[in-house]
Amino acid sequence: MKKLTSAETRQMFLDFFKSKEHAVEPAQSLVPVNDPTLLWINSGVATLKKYFDGSVVPENPRITNVQRALRTNDIENVGKTARHHTMFEMMGNFSIGDYFRKEAIAYAWELLTSPEWYDFPAEKLYVTYYPEDKDTYQRWIEVGLPEDHLVPIEDNFWEIGAGPSGPDTEIFFDRGEAYDPESIGLKLLAEDIENDRYIEIYNVVLSQFNADPAVPRAEYKELPQKNIDTGMGLERMVCIIQGGNTNFDTDLFLPIIHEIELLSGKVYDPTGDDMSFKVIADHIRALSFAIADGALPGNEGRGYVLRRLLRRAVMHGKRLGIQGKFLSKLVPVVGKIMQSFYPAILEKTDYIEKIIEREEETFLRTIDAGSKLLDDLLEKLENEGKTEVDGADIFRLYDTYGFPVELTEEVAADAGFGIDHAGFEAEMKQQQERARAAAVKGGSMGAQNETLQSIKVDSEFLYETHQAKGKLLVIVQNDAKVDEAVGEAQLVFSQTPFYAEMGGQVADHGVIKDMAGNIVATVSDVQHAPNKQNLHKVEIVDRMFVGETYQLEIDEIRRNEVMKNHTATHLLHAALHNIVGQHALQAGSLNETDFLRFDFSHFAPVTKDELNEIERQVNEEIWKGTPVTTIETDIETGKKMGAAALFGEKYGKIVRVVSIGDYSVELCGGTHVKNTSEIGLFKIIKEEGIGSGVRRIFAVTGQKAYEAFKAQENLLLEAATALKAPQAVQVPNKITALQEELRAAQKENEKLSAQLASAQSAEVFANVQTAGKHSFIAAEVKVAAAGDLRQLADLWKQKKCSDILVLVAALEGGKVSLLVASAVADKKAGDLVKVLAPFIDGRGGGKPDMAMAGGSKAAGIPDLLAHVAENI
Repeated sequence: MKKLTSAETRQMFLDFFKSKEHAVEPAQSLVPVNDPTLLWINSGVATLKKYFDGSVVPENPRITNVQRALRTNDIENVGKTARHHTMFEMMGNFSIGDYFRKEAIAYAWELLTSPEWYDFPAEKLYVTYYPEDKDTYQRWIEVGLPEDHLVPIEDNFWEIGAGPSGPDTEIFFDRGEAYDPESIGLKLLAEDIENDRYIEIYNVVLSQFNADPAVPRAEYKELPQKNIDTGMGLERMVCIIQGGNTNFDTDLFLPIIHEIELLSGKVYDPTGDDMSFKVIADHIRALSFAIADGALPGNEGRGYVLRRLLRRAVMHGKRLGIQGKFLSKLVPVVGKIMQSFYPAILEKTDYIEKIIEREEETFLRTIDAGSKLLDDLLEKLENEGKTEVDGADIFRLYDTYGFPVELTEEVAADAGFGIDHAGFEAEMKQQQERARAAAVKGGSMGAQNETLQSIKVDSEFLYETHQAKGKLLVIVQNDAKVDEAVGEAQLVFSQTPFYAEMGGQVADHGVIKDMAGNIVATVSDVQHAPNKQNLHKVEIVDRMFVGETYQLEIDEIRRNEVMKNHTATHLLHAALHNIVGQHALQAGSLNETDFLRFDFSHFAPVTKDELNEIERQVNEEIWKGTPVTTIETDIETGKKMGAAALFGEKYGKIVRVVSIGDYSVELCGGTHVKNTSEIGLFKIIKEEGIGSGVRRIFAVTGQKAYEAFKAQENLLLEAATALKAPQAVQVPNKITALQEELRAAQKENEKLSAQLASAQSAEVFANVQTAGKHSFIAAEVKVAAAGDLRQLADLWKQKKCSDILVLVAALEGGKVSLLVASAVADKKAGDLVKVLAPFIDGRGGGKPDMAMAGGSKAAGIPDLLAHVAENI
């Protein structure tokens, strides 16, 4: 077996499959693009679904990749087991309708055992297969695997709902009897017993059936296009190649662990249970990559995942004795480990550190709040005479505040309380089931459309024309090719001026005419067929025939409005980089006829001043009248020109580079204006958050921008009229004057309320009653607002009239307000208000010395007052 670094292991995989004529698919962002079914890219094949379901046909049907992926459904196992990770790298080779079982198994065997490649001892390899898949069994025998190294497993069949499915065959490496202390042997594999001896290193999925939940598996139909989908976990391979006890004992993790040793003053023991080192090392990798890919910590979705990972890592740092912020110091270490294949981590180190450091600061404050919550919870349990912390409360501390169960248990034990472990595990199980259910939703692939895949004709899109003659090559109607049609259909022409929706730009609309100039069809949408032809969705009003030539004419007004918005989007993107920062990466866009929408990564709302400056910069570039130029070149030359490739966009060998002077340079396949002056005017309508770390800007151009400005002007004039301001410029001064008048009136109201409270206090405070050993005052009072009750309470506190005060008032609108104040330690206002509030159909709470509640049942006030004594 060759001794390799992780970088060499990764590169060897790609080099092997390049030698087998595979195209290397670039690694994609962890944040899915145009796939709402996934929270994260969670497998090597996740970014290739469009090829497997046939919606896109790749240039080369043989593909290989190394794709970073992230899964968090088993986060609690990270650090406990030898091989669980949140972020991991999956190496894979794929065949889209090209080679199948015979070649896939031969490639796997050669890659693993050939002295030219990984050079694994053949006798150390064992293989599982689906019992009904006799062809796979026979193929393994043919390549040289002994029969006693083949293990049938019923679960070796891959399917997730309807769609592509098939048997799979898994390759395991035998690490020897040292990892099998009970000498169980091959039974570990046959019975799927969790073990550290037989390590799965490679999985080959033979996608050959179209799964149908309505029929037995034996009746699944064969796919029109059989595919190969494989996965080899880099972390596991490196562990075996480098002889690590666990995946963490390799050059992918040990440099991080050594840095944690320096920060903590503790020593990592590879043979011991050093869970905290492993958790921190795993989580900082996931955080670094996810943030570099545009995700940010937050309260929902993928942002919540990152926040939870960070908080878990911080808490494990505390367990190692690390005080204060430390995680950001590990980011450069991650960058150096990954720099050969993922240079973006080092390039974005400052930004990643900034985000992590800011989040750590927030969490350190949160820890104090969580500690107080736990202290309050224990005090409450003590008052209630309980001896155990409920599992749901433990889970809330763990899930919301990042408190490890062990820490909660330690604090609780010090206070004399036990822990409801069973309840906590039940809550954890529910969360895991929710996470797994969510993961499954995005795992399946759509069924293949054989008709569209079979369209292999050449078709050219004409960028620079609005009208063109085109020969009708294909008609698809009711999912079948036909020679003639009327009604709804899909058409492919030899050439077309109609733009197919792509890159955020909507499709062209228009008409199709016969050569006599008569309209024979209207075009309502254009999409790319699997083999990249422009597929026109039409309503045919006069029968059309394959082989005939037609005149294709786009709606020029629609195209022009869309072009304005598309070019303005490029200007907006550049302005965001200039003003907000280079981290403001495009996360989606839509260029419609009457507006543009642009999504970008950013960790906070864009300020009013920033929006004003963005708007000013974009308009400045429009008014300069800068030419918009487009050249076609290869992608490497395009990048050298300064054009950035966007995640989620698939670029061919030849790309279009769109330049707006030296202000903006982007790779883009869309259509644009010739000069920025054609845009006319740019106006931002709204900026909002649409998810954790993702902001969205809506804007308009040209006539729509003028109308937006005019609408704002009309609102200002209406305000001027209402304020009796002779001119619109006087509106701010008028508003300021009104605000000052309002503040003066509010102060006068407060003064009158205080006088009213003082006038009532003499009568109210004179009626002191007794309940047990405590004195109390309970009364209904007349006040204008709930805040007036607090003024009475302040007077009561100053005069020390009784131990407890209960005031209730009926307010305008049918509302009722209740206040309870306590001057004695054994009677808490918060407890008493919760007992009394139901009498007025209310609820509330507060501190031990003062609490309030709001209700809606004024008729319950007499009953409330009648029950004060007994509740005291």
